[in-house]
Amino acid sequence: MSIGFTLRSFKRPMRSKHNTGGQPAVVPPKPARERILDVACDLFYREGIRAIGVDTIVAEAGVTKMSLYRSFASKDELVMAYLERRNGTYWAWWDDVARRCPDPREQLLTLVNEIGERVARRGYRGCPFTNAAIEFPDPAHPGRKVAEANKRELRRRLIALSEALGARDPESLGEQLLLLIEGAYSSSQTFGPDGPTRQLVAAAAALTDAQTVA
Repeated sequence: MSIGFTLRSFKRPMRSKHNTGGQPAVVPPKPARERILDVACDLFYREGIRAIGVDTIVAEAGVTKMSLYRSFASKDELVMAYLERRNGTYWAWWDDVARRCPDPREQLLTLVNEIGERVARRGYRGCPFTNAAIEFPDPAHPGRKVAEANKRELRRRLIALSEALGARDPESLGEQLLLLIEGAYSSSQTFGPDGPTRQLVAAAAALTDAQTVA
């Protein structure tokens, strides 16, 4: 499958329509490492990590296998880079919601609402960290370690948010919310956008009210 990164794409520099001199500006292609990682991130997520070999990645990225191994010592290292990128993107989104919504209740409901919107999108293939944990059951695998760290951080943040909400039992509420979110990630893959994920915000609000309303 092609996602737009082919050898043809990198035969010559891309040109911008505008620059200060009125002539097309030369925009150099991305470094090989970034092209490889871009392709790996797309294919690993869409097709599964074990289903995609390095030969497919180098063909899609328009690089040589030697170039891949100069950037990543092994496929496991590339897998770790893919998951670390997804991890960084996920927490950057979460932190942006926290900045936009300083009120704890509004923050929680905005988070779960945006998660609900995400899992309903076309092409959503589940949580990449859950998927990686399933593909790599060995706790020593570097990809598994990134996936587990993401889930531990999610649990920690939900418990902290529950404390900010004034929950009577913040740990209990945080873990209930974690199970709710994980359920949304999973059920979206079988029921699609018209399934139980439509109840995500209402369920989160009900759990929160049960712990915070006198």
